[in-house]
Amino acid sequence: MFILKKQKLKDLYERGFSMKEIADNINCSSQKVVYWMNKFNIPRRTRSNATYVKRNPNGDPFKIITPQNLKDAELKGYGLGLYWGEGTKKDPNSVRLGNTDPKLVKKFIEFLDKICGIKREKLRFGLQIFNGINPRKAKKYWQNALTICEDQFMKKVVVIPPQGKGTYKNKSQYGVITVYYHNKKLKNKLMKMLG
Repeated sequence: MFILKKQKLKDLYERGFSMKEIADNINCSSQKVVYWMNKFNIPRRTRSNATYVKRNPNGDPFKIITPQNLKDAELKGYGLGLYWGEGTKKDPNSVRLGNTDPKLVKKFIEFLDKICGIKREKLRFGLQIFNGINPRKAKKYWQNALTICEDQFMKKVVVIPPQGKGTYKNKSQYGVITVYYHNKKLKNKLMKMLG
């Protein structure tokens, strides 16, 4: 009878191998791997977790640091405060923050970079502008203000039609920029920190 060692099975599975890949690796059937997983009470990943592991074979693409100095502690506080006040918390799969103030958005990007360990080039940006604002001019403004590349923008700029008399349009002459980082695990960790 074929016997699979618990530690080997566990190690392969935790490294991100699927049950089929484990079966191929040790030259047995997938059913045997399932049998031994059940026998050893090794919990199985959900489909969502399996996809996450496949996309991130080297572990999480972020690493939240514990601040070692006052400057980092302040940055962590600013970042969490900004996310609490200005961030979109409804989307369960991503961290999002939108605003018209480039200084505020830059501070949040700095938080994601230095405290959460996210590579800046992995961030994506959505732009909403009012009717009558030049999309290219608005995009260029945000590229310069945030030091980001054009290919980090979502393909489509959302144009909001006129909505009566108001002063908001004057305040946001370059539109509202939204920073996106698609990672459910990071979103959950930030929400946990916010309590």
